[in-house]
Amino acid sequence: MPPKAAKTAAKPKPGAKQATKKDPKKPVQKPMKRKYRKIRTCVHFHRPYTLRKAGEKKYAKSCGGTESKKQKMDQFHILKFPLTTESAMKKIEDNNTLVFIVDLRCNKKQIKHAVKKMYDIKASKVNTLIRPDGLKKAYVKLQPDYDALDIANKIGILRRAQLADECMHSAVEISHSGFTNKGAST
Repeated sequence: MPPKAAKTAAKPKPGAKQATKKDPKKPVQKPMKRKYRKIRTCVHFHRPYTLRKAGEKKYAKSCGGTESKKQKMDQFHILKFPLTTESAMKKIEDNNTLVFIVDLRCNKKQIKHAVKKMYDIKASKVNTLIRPDGLKKAYVKLQPDYDALDIANKIGILRRAQLADECMHSAVEISHSGFTNKGAST
């Protein structure tokens, strides 16, 4: 094979312009900058100071106005409603304790005073907790000379629970009777 001829420099055509530094058509290349890693001489890292803006409020926390315009914490605002769940019924029967959902801002003394005002009973102690849904639950233990069952009847807690139980039992009976009729017809 014969040796290849060395490439010769391409000759410019007579009508073509040569690219110069002043020619705007050809981009000017800048020298490449190499990234370097900062040498750390201290093991602690301090965050640089930046602009910190105060957060905007989504809603007004107070109703505004004077103290007389604000909602007063009386017994009707403190005690929202009594609980009628199975565990609350068990507390009434076994521990002589009433269970209420109360206002989130009230304390144990206010709850005790509200129960005394509303139902004319004395509480020996009050335990509170905040439920996962954000409501405050209060366990009001009555003194031994008061019976929680009588108070619950007076309030109407047991009537509600009995009505709920009766509805539940009648629904179960209806579903069972419908089930047996279907079996008898086949």
